[in-house]
Order: sequence, then C-alpha cells, then structure tokens
Amino acid sequence: MSMASTAALPAAPETGAPPMRRVVTSSVVGTAVEWYDFLIYGTASALVFNKLFFPSSDPAVGTIAAFATYAVGFLARPLGAAIFGHFGDRVGRKKMLAATIIIMGVGTFLIGCLPTYSQIGVWAPVLLVLLRLLQGIGLGGEWGGAVLMVVENAPDRRRGLFGSLVQIGNPIGNLAATGIFALMASLPESDFLLWAWRIPFLLSILLVGVGLFIRMRLEETPAFRAVEAGREVARLPVVEVILQHPRPFLTAVGLKLSEIAWASVASVFVISYVTGSLGLPRSVVLNGIFAASTVALVSIPLFGWLSDLVGRKTMFYASCLFCIAFAFPFFWLLDTRDPTIIAVAIVVAISFGQMIGFGVGAPFYSELFAARLRYSGASLGFQIGAAISGGLTPFAAASLLAWSGGATWPISLYLIAAALITLIATACAPETAGKPLR
Repeated sequence: MSMASTAALPAAPETGAPPMRRVVTSSVVGTAVEWYDFLIYGTASALVFNKLFFPSSDPAVGTIAAFATYAVGFLARPLGAAIFGHFGDRVGRKKMLAATIIIMGVGTFLIGCLPTYSQIGVWAPVLLVLLRLLQGIGLGGEWGGAVLMVVENAPDRRRGLFGSLVQIGNPIGNLAATGIFALMASLPESDFLLWAWRIPFLLSILLVGVGLFIRMRLEETPAFRAVEAGREVARLPVVEVILQHPRPFLTAVGLKLSEIAWASVASVFVISYVTGSLGLPRSVVLNGIFAASTVALVSIPLFGWLSDLVGRKTMFYASCLFCIAFAFPFFWLLDTRDPTIIAVAIVVAISFGQMIGFGVGAPFYSELFAARLRYSGASLGFQIGAAISGGLTPFAAASLLAWSGGATWPISLYLIAAALITLIATACAPETAGKPLR
C-alpha cells in the first residue's frame, strides 16, 4: 500500500532535490519499521508482560504494572527528541535517521531475548524497562527526521498530503505487529507464553536491516542545506525552542494530547478491557485493530489532502468535536460484547479520534517552526505531548477502571478533557496550509 501511495509522486520542485517518490517511500518504510518495533510492545503489555514479567495474584495489578512499563517508552521519547533534534538541527536530518533505526531495532530484538520473572526474578522487569527506554529514545529521535525529509522537499500546496504519507508507516507497522501477534496468539496458550511471543521481537532485526539500507540512500533536505549555506545553524536548538519560542512549542504539545490519548485507549487499553473485563477472546479486539489500521492506509493521506484544501485547523477542530461526542458511546458499543459492533467501534474511534490529528499533525507541527529549529521544535512538541498523554493514558485508564469498580465513565471524562485541551491549542495555532515554510 505504501508503494502504491507513492508510485505517482512527482519530483520535488527544488533544484537538486531527490524525487518525491524516493523521499516518501524511504521515509514510509523506515518509519514503518520503527512503529512496528514500538507498537508490538503495547500488544505484548496487554497479553504477555502482565503474566511473565509482573506476576501478581490480582490480574488488575499485573496489567497496571505492565502498562506502567509501556508508559516508560513514551516518557523516554522526549529525551530522544532532545538528543536527536539537537544534532538533526546541527548536522542534518539524514544522519539521525540511520542512528535511530539501529537503536530501536537493537532494543526490540533484545526484548525478545529476555528471561522472564520466573527465571531471573526482579531483574526481568528491570531489564524490560531499560530496553523500553531505549525504544522510546530511538522513536523520539526518528519521527522528526522522517517527517522533515518529506515536508522540507514537498511543494507548499501539497505539503499536507505528502507530510501525511509519512504517517502511513504507523498503520503499516501496526498491521505487521498486530498480524504477527494474532498469528502467534492462535497457538495454544502454553506455547504462546513459552516461546511464541518472542518471535515478533526477534523479527525486528531483519526489518531494521531493510530500513537502514533504504535510508542510507537519502540525500539531505534543501532546507537544511540552505541553513548551512547561510551559516544560520542554531548552537543550542532545543534551548532556543523552549526559551525563545514557547508559544509554538506549547501549541505543538497541546495539539498532540487528544490524538494520542485516543490511540492509547482504542488500540492498547482496549485489548485488556475486552479480554479481561468483558471476557472475550483476543481475536475480537485484534481483528478490530487490524481493520482500523487497514482503513488508516487510506484515511491518513485523505485527511492530509483535505487539510491542504480546508486548512490544518479545520481538520483538528473536527477531530476534537468527534472525540468529545464519542467518548461515552465508544465504551457503550464495546459493552455490547458483539464482535462486529466492537470492531466497528474501534475502527471509528481510531479513524476519527486518532488518525486525523496524526496525519495532519505531521506537516502542522513542522510548519510551526523555522528551518534552523524545525527538527527540535517539531520533535519535542510531538514527543512531549505523546509522553504526557500517550504514555500515561493506558496506565491511567487501567487505574481508573480499577478505582471505579469496572465502570468506564472516568475514562470517557479523561478523553473529553484531553480533547478540550487540544481544542484550545488549535485555536491558538496559526493556519499554515499552503504557505511557504519559514
């Protein structure tokens, strides 16, 4: 699907720039590998880690502990954004992309090699947390570089479409992660917990090799070359973003909160809720997530294209209003226990609650910052928002569910609050669609 989406892409208009087809394809493939590595951890948190790394007599406690380590990866993402954003703004986008995919791949592969709690005791969850930190650092640095490779090469009036295409790597990675886990989960429970859960993590090393080969063929972006030629490279870009440009930075953080909260609830927390609280088979929720990721292959570029026509802010307003309206009905639909209704609810929630902001956000965050600070600014805004909302949401949702005795209304209020914050951030943001990059 990613190849089909990029097959007809025209060449970039800048003299000496690589063809958009190669730029977009390289970014999509590399990003898909990174997201695969990061997302298989979320599925494993709900299905495996709560049993093998955080054993407890109370299943709810084990699930909360597993989601807490899931949050660690999100909390590490701003660190990766700061580190690689600094060097991405100082030495270029391309070099950072090679480093981040190696870091992510090694961390993921080693998770598949870890002994469990029954084998080495407390060291098992400790090592798991450390490797999750490594994953978070890798993804935190990778996203900004992959997006800027496309955004800084794209024509002004089609930047929403081209920028959103990078985000197709997320559903591709999610499809791969969900598909391989669904295949492994079809095995007997004893085999799945003994060895089969490790396969998705070990396969990562092969995918990293492919992604690294493709990324090494990229060229530096025209925007960064212009910054270098004009001797405008920032000395401390991260510090400059936070201290001298707080408004676009805080706006980017706020724009991220609602989207990632819905992503965490509708594709991660929902696994433990449907299998644990509702007592339904894993296949019911995994099928829904799989279908949502398939739809996202089309909806992400569609939303990006629409943002070029009606504006970035209009698309974000629409997503926020949906998130507020659907926060309670989402759980009502899950509670029907009907597999078809559950699958449709997940598809709708992910498509309009997550993918509008996710697809349109890629160009939007980037457009808020000047070229000399763009890697640091876009990455930090995206990743800090992800850390605040995405990392804490599954943990918070599991805790709220336990606190309320199984009622979901506190989780719905949580989702509404996140949407209201993003609504305010959208109102504060400038409209950037169709305007030249700074």
